[in-house]
Formats: sequence, C-alpha cells, structure tokens
Amino acid sequence: MRPLRRVLIANRGEIAVRIIRACFDEGLEAVLAVSEPDRGSLGAQLADQVVCIGPASPAESYLDIPRLVSAAKITGCDALHPGYGFVSERPELAAACAEADIAFVGPSELAMRRSGDKAMARELARELGIGIGRGSGVVEDGDHARRIAEEVGYPVLLKAAGGGGGRGMSLVEREEELAVAWASAAGEAQQAFGDPRIFIERYVREARHVEVQALGDSHGNVVHLGHRDCTLQRRYQKLVEEAPAYDLPEELASDMLTSATRLMSALGYEGAATCEFLMDPERGTCGFLEINARLQVEHPVTEMVTGVDIVREQLRIAGGQPLSVTQDDVRVSGHAIEVRINAERPEHGFLPTPGRIERWAAPATCDVRVDTACFAGWTIEPHYDSLLAKVIARGDDRPRAISRARHALDHLRVEGVATTARFALDVLDHPDVRAGRVHTRWLEEEFLPHWSARQDEEQAA
Repeated sequence: MRPLRRVLIANRGEIAVRIIRACFDEGLEAVLAVSEPDRGSLGAQLADQVVCIGPASPAESYLDIPRLVSAAKITGCDALHPGYGFVSERPELAAACAEADIAFVGPSELAMRRSGDKAMARELARELGIGIGRGSGVVEDGDHARRIAEEVGYPVLLKAAGGGGGRGMSLVEREEELAVAWASAAGEAQQAFGDPRIFIERYVREARHVEVQALGDSHGNVVHLGHRDCTLQRRYQKLVEEAPAYDLPEELASDMLTSATRLMSALGYEGAATCEFLMDPERGTCGFLEINARLQVEHPVTEMVTGVDIVREQLRIAGGQPLSVTQDDVRVSGHAIEVRINAERPEHGFLPTPGRIERWAAPATCDVRVDTACFAGWTIEPHYDSLLAKVIARGDDRPRAISRARHALDHLRVEGVATTARFALDVLDHPDVRAGRVHTRWLEEEFLPHWSARQDEEQAA
C-alpha cells in the first residue's frame, strides 16, 4: 500500500474538524466534502481544499457513496475518511473505494461486513468462546420472534442487525407488545440502514455499558487502549462517557480487554474499532454486545488518558504503516469525562433548536478539550444531527475529572440557540452520578422525571 498524500473527509461538523487537524499533524493534505449549506463551515475554512457534493439533504450529499468516491477522485485524493455516522459503516463504501484505488480509512469490506453485522459479530464471539448475553440470531418473522422471546425470557430488547445508535431498537416488557414492537423495529431498521433484520437479546435491568477501544494494522498488530464507560444514555443515545470505566472488577476488565483483541485478530481487522459489552452488576457478569467498525464519538476520552491520537493511527494504518504503539506502550493515566452538548431543549422533550449562533465561547486548558465546529455567526441546520460540541476534561482521578468537566460547562457561553449544557451540569451534580450508582435506564427512569418536575415548578414560579 502506498503512503498517503491527500485525504477526502466525507463528513461534517466537529468530526470533520477533528480529522482535518489529524491530517495536518500527519503531514497530509485535507480535502473536505461539503453540502451546499456547509460551504462556510469551520471545516471548510480549515481544509486545504473544499469540494461540494450536493444539496442539504444527506441522501443527496453525505449519504451518496458514488458522489463521495467521485469527489475523492476529481480532487486527486488517495484516501477517504468517513468519520462517524452517515456512511462510515457501509461496506459498500469500503468496496467502492477499493475499486477506485482509494485507501479507505477503516476496515476492509469483508471485515466491516463481519463486524458491523451484529448477528454475525455475536456468532463470531460465540465461536471464540467469548461470553455473550442470552439472545438469538436474526429473527425471521413475528412468530419466530415470539418463540425466541419465550425462550430468552421477558423483558427482551429488539435490536437492528445492520446498524446501531439506538435506531431499530425497542424494549418489550411482555408478550402482547412483541408483534407491534417487532414490526416497528424492523421498519425503523430498514429506513435507517436499508436492512430490516432484527435479533433479540435478554434485557438486563440496571446494566452498565462498557466498551473497549482497539486498533489493528495490516502487519498483524492489534492493541487495545483500555476501556470506557458509556452507561449514561437517553433512548440508547450516549450523553456522557468516561475513561477508564470506573469500579470494574479486575477479572471482568481483563476478560473484556482480551476478548476485544481476540475479536480484532480473528477478523483480520485494520483500523479503529470499539467492542461493546453489557455488564450485569447484580450477577457480576459481562456479555459481548457488538463491534462498532468505525471511529466513535467518544474517542477523545481514551486519547486524554492514553496520549494516543486515534485518528492519526487510523491514517497511519490506511497508509500501510504499522501502529506507532505496542500493547506495552499503552498506559492509562488519570480519568477523563466527555459530555455531549446538543442544540436541544431538554425541558421540551429534547426538541432540536436549529438557528444562528450569536455568541460562542468555549473554555480550553491543558486538561480541558472542546471538540466543535461552532463559531459566532454559524447557523445550525435542521437537516443534520444537533451535536454542537464535546467537552472533554481530564483529572488525576474521577472526582477531579468531573469537577473540571463541570467547571468547563459552567463557563461555556452560547447565545442564539438553546443547548443541553445546563442539563448536563445537573446530571454531573447528581449524587448517583458522582458515586457511580447509575445504569443504562437511570437517566430516563430516575433522573428525568424529577428534573422535569423541577423545571415545571421553576417556570410556574
């Protein structure tokens, strides 16, 4: 594989800016693919070159694989980085890049199909003797779903086999809910991923969501960069992430790290991937969930505690170079917290609030990093995700990391659009969060009802 020279970034927002900066650090030219409303974005201002790929609609721009590959070819790029979201986990993009002799900054088509398909990844884990939660392969129809759910035992979780991010996912508490939920989940999965396949997992109440960041190169090297906790979620969307995962039993942590590297090796995986696990604190068990065959939104918390630039490693791997670190080089130091800030109104059901940013001032120090594409005068479009920024803070320990994250959020200044910053502060201030007494449904079941009632009282007063 030839060394890289110029990279097309097929994404937008903060992750496009992040990749551009990694390209600069690696001595590569950065070409940004933009939709028409993104011509004036921060990424467009930073990139060496900009190429317009279509109108605002993602279907006619960021999701159009032929347009993306064509944009890379006409601008003379020898690599394409998809970021996260959009087409980052589409095997068709990896295949199209290979056919066009463009290095795809990610796994091969085959590795992506095997890892990105959740049912196939679960089967691989089973073959390797890695523990997985009780569940099924792909459900064939409603009757099959009913039989599997009876075997697994209610409550069950319906999940899309072909994608993630909470799409095509539904919690079913009892049998009479199953048929409607299965049809709804399959329909949403088809719309989101072009793949209606659903599988079933036993639902674990008060579970923790833990994941392992891993890297593999074309020279057979595989390393993990430790673990993260992503338990604080709303509707299966992560809101707060931290590294390392706190208070993990040593044996469980070791099993997860080993399982991740074994999965990567078995796949012949080249690039960055995240292996996700569901921990049942009550039983003291942990089961493999899935592999995310792409860069994760929460990758900065791992970078903050290991010092490893994951995006630069991705670029090195795509250019045929070996990883710059061995497993013995990886050291986890301190603790990091990442908080996602969205243009939404939490008090109104997290309603998106697109509009023009009139003021933007984000604090940053040696221990606080703010990944964003925002600036005063920029307009948040309704066509795309509402993520504004990621505030990442590091401390010598977890309490100091939380304190620094809180201080950074308290000094974030945004005018013109409503944000979730104040809501995030209230979450970090909660005693359960500070003590680590949370689970994947804690935010919805225990925090939000009381928080919403308090907001109503304050407005009434």
